[in-house]
Amino acid sequence: METLLIENAHLRMRVNPQGGGLQELFSLTCGQPVLWDGGDSALFPMVPLANRVAGNRFRFQGREVVLPQSPVDERFFLHGDGWQSRWQIASHSDKACVLTLRSQHQCGFDYQAGLRYQLRGNVLRAELTLTHLGQAPMLYGLGFHPWFCFDAQSRLRFSASGYWPEGEHHLPQAWQSNIPADVDFSTSRHGGDRWLNVGYSGWNGVATLDHDVMNITITAQTPWLMLFRMSGQSFLCLEPQSHPVNAHHMAGQPGLVALAQGESSRFAMEIAVEQARRNC
Repeated sequence: METLLIENAHLRMRVNPQGGGLQELFSLTCGQPVLWDGGDSALFPMVPLANRVAGNRFRFQGREVVLPQSPVDERFFLHGDGWQSRWQIASHSDKACVLTLRSQHQCGFDYQAGLRYQLRGNVLRAELTLTHLGQAPMLYGLGFHPWFCFDAQSRLRFSASGYWPEGEHHLPQAWQSNIPADVDFSTSRHGGDRWLNVGYSGWNGVATLDHDVMNITITAQTPWLMLFRMSGQSFLCLEPQSHPVNAHHMAGQPGLVALAQGESSRFAMEIAVEQARRNC
């Protein structure tokens, strides 16, 4: 497996051009992994959309867009094609790397994407850019899908103003403003060892994961956050994305951007890792 190693005094990361994701993010300060690697990826980009679209199709500017088939999901163009594609290495230094991807589909997705991973002290910054190259406008969304280490002693905290319960085929049910206690993480807590697949709105752009030895802060300029957990597993996914799941079928298609030829969109996320008060 070809990976790009980038390391400073605080963090070490390995970037895999296959899928454009991270294979590793490790805290050298605390001697602990930040991200959980189940074998495929510990963090990957979601492009040209995040998560799932009902029926694997949607309407845009008077036409029906039928999304491509995914090699990993029989129903959906799951998380787009970026995480299943081979990215090209544009640059690689001791502080950062840049990957690029050219993708084109009959449905209208026709884009050039750029992906930059950079270490700045104790912070990883991931930035995804996309430029539409097709003659006809197209609708796009972006996001990141990190898999964080999360054990019985870990705690999660973030604020939101509403949520979408999970429905059939992992698609969201109707939005609700009243967040039940079992999916409310406005105060720091573990949340139990159980399945969770919940989308949130009104996120303030900051989430924290507290472990015995380190504290992790995730930031992104978006009001939409996805939380995913599986019972019996030592990971938790916090997925900042530019639009809610199935926004393609929501009124106004919130968060999605219609790009004409040559127009671009950008999305970024930062992960900061610090020693816990009890020290490493």
